[in-house]
Amino acid sequence: MLIIPAIDLQRGKCVRLSQGRREAVTVYDEDPVEAAKKFALAGARMLHVVDLDAAVSDNFSNNRHLLREIIRAIEIPVQFGGGLRSVAGVKDAIELGVTRVVIGTLAVESPGTLKELLRTFGGDRIAVGIDAKDGEVMVRGWEQKGKTRAVELAHMVAKAGVERVIYTDVARDGMLTGVNIEQTQMLARESGLKVTASGGVSSLEDLERLKQLTAFGVDSVIVGKAIYEGRFTLNEAMEAVL
Repeated sequence: MLIIPAIDLQRGKCVRLSQGRREAVTVYDEDPVEAAKKFALAGARMLHVVDLDAAVSDNFSNNRHLLREIIRAIEIPVQFGGGLRSVAGVKDAIELGVTRVVIGTLAVESPGTLKELLRTFGGDRIAVGIDAKDGEVMVRGWEQKGKTRAVELAHMVAKAGVERVIYTDVARDGMLTGVNIEQTQMLARESGLKVTASGGVSSLEDLERLKQLTAFGVDSVIVGKAIYEGRFTLNEAMEAVL
């Protein structure tokens, strides 16, 4: 199982939110580029970067230059999401050097555009973020309900040609309360997709439990706050899922 450390960008800093609430923010590093370098030096094989400012706004985010600097500073693949709601926005991210883009709102609101992106860039470059609360998809930076169930969206994007989804239980994200194992397993089993788990990782035991889901297609997990809060190191996390 692949451990993917996360860097969330807000106003040029590396932060973490609780349940996606912008007012519940903790700054962990004033220099996201240095944070990325530390993860790479520690042995990370992929980095997950989110532009939180772009996720809640249709305006161009000033964090994009930080994304460029992060990509230039490290040699591992970068997975990037946050505010990617157009073909042009996805194209710009890929041209910056992003290995895999994560779209959420766009997949819900414009299935036709999703198909266009898949035709243009291929299923391995486009992942769909399924962010759910009580099983219902949340969009626009988790501030609005998408009026569809997580499993329904997974079936829809699978039919469109998506190969991977990033499943996040919004209620658990940044809360250190444990991963929603049951919903993650159900989504993977029902959809047949590759699934990256996200939201709530608090201990090495959480990672060990997730490892048991590899047979269902859960092959990776995004970890953020648990590492920043010192619950375990990246090296310990990687060893736990060997």
